[in-house]
Amino acid sequence: MCTDPKKKIAQRAAKEVKSGQVVNLGIGIPTLIPTFLPPGIQLTIHSENGIIGAGKNSRPGEADRNLIDAGGTYITTIPGAAFCDSALSFALVRGGRLDLAFLGTLEVSQNGDLANWIIPGKFAPGIGGAMELAQKARRLVVTTTHTARNGRPKILHACSLPLTARACVDLIITELAVICVGPSGLVLEEIAAETDLETVIRLTDAPLIISESLTIF
Repeated sequence: MCTDPKKKIAQRAAKEVKSGQVVNLGIGIPTLIPTFLPPGIQLTIHSENGIIGAGKNSRPGEADRNLIDAGGTYITTIPGAAFCDSALSFALVRGGRLDLAFLGTLEVSQNGDLANWIIPGKFAPGIGGAMELAQKARRLVVTTTHTARNGRPKILHACSLPLTARACVDLIITELAVICVGPSGLVLEEIAAETDLETVIRLTDAPLIISESLTIF
C-alpha cells in the first residue's frame, strides 16, 4: 500500500487504463501512472508536444536530452513510437482520438467544471493543451490531492478560479476518494482504507451522493 498521497492517487488511477487505449498524461501526478500499470498492458501514450508512444520517465543518468514530454520531463519511448509536429498532435486531440486523459487540477466543481491553469496574480505560462484535452478526450479523469496545502477543499460547489473547460470531468481520484461526476451531481464510489466517510464529506465543499455500492480502495 502506498503511503505517499500522490503515488496512492496514481496507483488507483492506473486501474482506469484499459489495454488498447490511446492515453494522454498531464503534468504532475498523471506522470506517475505508468509506474503502476500492470505488466504486459498494451497502450499508446500520447504527448501533445508530438510523441505517440511515450514510455516511462528516464532513469537518472540515462536521459536523452532531446526526448521530453509536454511538461519538460525526460522520458523514454516504446518500440514503434512515432514523432510528429504540434499541428498533427493536436489534430489527434481535436479529432477525438484520445480514449482517456488524466489531468491535475486546482479546483473542480460539482458539475465537472475544471480549473487547473492559473491562480490570478501568479505567473502561468498559459493554458496550454489542457483546454483541448479537457474538451476533446473521450473520458477525462482528474487526479488531485483532496485539499490544497492550506487545507482548503479542491472539490467545490463552483470553481472560484478561471476555468479551463466546463462540464468536462468524468471522474475525480484523490488520496481519499473516487468520485464520479454524474448527471445528478458527484457520486462517491470509493473511499480510501485509511479514511472514513465523515472525513471525506467534511473535506469536500460540494455535496456528495453516497453510492449504494460504496467500496474501499
